[in-house]
Amino acid sequence: MTGLYRHREQFPALANKTYFNYGGQGPMPQGAMDTITQTLAYIQQIGPFGNEAGNWITIQMQGVREAIASELNAPADTITFTDNVTVGCNIAFWGLDWQVGDHILLSDCEHPGVIATTQEISRRFGVEVTTCPLKATLNQGNPVTVITQHLRPNTRLVVLSHVFWNTGQLLPLEKIVEVCRNNNSLLLIDAAQSVGALPLNLTDLGVDFYAFTGHKWLCGPEGAGGLYIRPEVRESLNPTFIGLYGIIVDDQAQPVRWKPDGRRYEVSTLAYPLYLGLKEAIAIHQQWGTPEERYQQICHNSQYLWRRLSALPSVKCLRTTPPETGIVSCQLSQPQSHAQLVKFLDAQSILTRTIANPSCIRITVHYLTLESEIDQLVEVITRFNQ
Repeated sequence: MTGLYRHREQFPALANKTYFNYGGQGPMPQGAMDTITQTLAYIQQIGPFGNEAGNWITIQMQGVREAIASELNAPADTITFTDNVTVGCNIAFWGLDWQVGDHILLSDCEHPGVIATTQEISRRFGVEVTTCPLKATLNQGNPVTVITQHLRPNTRLVVLSHVFWNTGQLLPLEKIVEVCRNNNSLLLIDAAQSVGALPLNLTDLGVDFYAFTGHKWLCGPEGAGGLYIRPEVRESLNPTFIGLYGIIVDDQAQPVRWKPDGRRYEVSTLAYPLYLGLKEAIAIHQQWGTPEERYQQICHNSQYLWRRLSALPSVKCLRTTPPETGIVSCQLSQPQSHAQLVKFLDAQSILTRTIANPSCIRITVHYLTLESEIDQLVEVITRFNQ
């Protein structure tokens, strides 16, 4: 691992603020920003359209696919490039052949974009959508048991987040995969808060769909993300948005069949510079440490923050035990003060955010976070409550 203070110098946004919004958007390293602009310039220099540009882009994008797959411990051909998590989830949602009477099971901690999609599928296809209460299992109870109790024989798809965006709860996906598989239910995972934060092995994990983004914990540019699709379920997932990039054509430029891998869900021209910027961001994280080392440091930081906040009489952390992720959500004794505190912190260049359900303040820490930044945050919260 390289020294953290020197490593942080590669992230310009960390120089003029105390940042606790990695779960919303990570600060990009300068190297990623440089890669984006250099890629734009180079493509214009050699093209932007022609054999040389096309061949160069093909090689570079395969490198991006392999870099992402390496972080996820999955084959490169299982990765589909998307704009963000929501697009990845929509590819999985709309690609299934829904039948009247099918059932979708959600948790009560899913993102509004996911919830809205299930509502529209229900309206169009006569699919029933229900919710299982996992929010209550943050500190007690077993989420696997709750999910099992809410599965039905006709549950076609279970939709969960690996890490809940509001409470920071980490779900035991290995066990959830097993109960879904035994019920013949597919499993779609919203991985917005896990990719770049957790060490992952999607091949061993066995999830069917895993939608992620590069602009949060990986600190890449917005507009570059992906979707992992387990090879065994690919043939049962039809493309919804269709274009040249997802098909094989004959010598008369007529479509013949889908591409045999994750590219079949890609439509047309991608924002190549952004994906190369994401690849550079991944490489910069790897300079500091492995995914396991980064996760260990994230947990060290979140547990330090949790202990400091738990010692304040006016603050209640949602978790009653040390967190397992970089998300620490807390409540003030006067909930109406949540927005006021976030605004108070923001005025001092300390960036956090509020969450509506449950009403709380969400603080996210990265391996990049310093203990001195956490101390500063706690000191300002203490002053706010005096």
